[in-house]
Amino acid sequence: MYRMNAKKYLVLALALLIVIPSFGQKKKKEDETGVTPYFVEGITYALPRTGIKLHIEAVREKFEPGPYAAYAEQLLGIKDAQTRPSSKWVVSEVKIKTFSEPDPEQVHKALGDGALLVSLAANGCIAGINSAGTEALPEICMSNKAAQKPDREDGFSFDYFSDTPFVIQGDSSNNFRPTKVSVEQKATEAARRILNARMNQYDLAALRIDGEYPDGKAYEVSLKELKRTEQNYITLFVGRTTYKKESFSVDYVPGAKDKNPAVVFRISDENGVVPATDLSGKPVMIELEAVPGLAEQYTSNAKSDNPESGSSGVYYRMPGVANIKVSYEMNTLATARETIAQLGVVAPLPEELLNGAYAVSFHPETGAIKSVEKK
Repeated sequence: MYRMNAKKYLVLALALLIVIPSFGQKKKKEDETGVTPYFVEGITYALPRTGIKLHIEAVREKFEPGPYAAYAEQLLGIKDAQTRPSSKWVVSEVKIKTFSEPDPEQVHKALGDGALLVSLAANGCIAGINSAGTEALPEICMSNKAAQKPDREDGFSFDYFSDTPFVIQGDSSNNFRPTKVSVEQKATEAARRILNARMNQYDLAALRIDGEYPDGKAYEVSLKELKRTEQNYITLFVGRTTYKKESFSVDYVPGAKDKNPAVVFRISDENGVVPATDLSGKPVMIELEAVPGLAEQYTSNAKSDNPESGSSGVYYRMPGVANIKVSYEMNTLATARETIAQLGVVAPLPEELLNGAYAVSFHPETGAIKSVEKK
């Protein structure tokens, strides 16, 4: 009997241990659901920043050595004739343009009345407050050209200027087998043609031509052809230089923590304009010098004594101004004076302008206030 009662009490105690915690959890959940949560909602937007687009024109200077360069001094007296091919790129022109984009470091949330009145541009930047006719930037996508055009075949060959055969007929000493003409023999023949062309020009100018003497247009054509022949044969010794122009474009967005000056792109003798990360080229630098005192004056005058200032989360920008210089190997390629939004100051819009009685418009390029009108 005693053992049966003890078992009943043990079962009852275990049941209470299981039921009481679950009841408490249920009660706690009921208490929690009875509290109405407070959510802070708003409209997220960004202020714009300024990017710099460089339009670059570069010229490639390519040298091809002549096949007889080693004999230039010996046969023609031309010293220091180059015997190795070379390629060199030179920047001929740089144009500086600016563009606008959302600033990832200036993303805000408009709250309360500000969220009800704010209007945004297509790129997510603030466009206006309580203003229907807000200005928007044109949606233009400008691609950057980075690749070069392939070289056009101009039909040039040094072989075209030499009519010396590659082989000549042999004689009895070699059993009349054809004999290959040496490079030195070809160079000697080409030098003889150059000297003959020069002598013919002299004879033409000195009236020493046998037979009927050309006059007027015929004289000009004859002299021009002799000069062309001379120049073509000279290229066999001194080589030729060709030029090719290419256009490139590069984007650069200055930041407050970026190095100044900074490498914006590089010039490679082999590949032309290459990215700043390509160490095969020499650096082209960009430097921004902010107009002194402007940001300090903005900061001083934008201070507000209103303790609620900025509580709406609506901000505008007072842009800075900078002198921009692009340089390469201590030589200045281009300069400009431009408005740079992120070099300025960000300030909260006065709270009294957010009560619905005013319409505020912003410049889409910089985030500066364009106008304030009373409704």
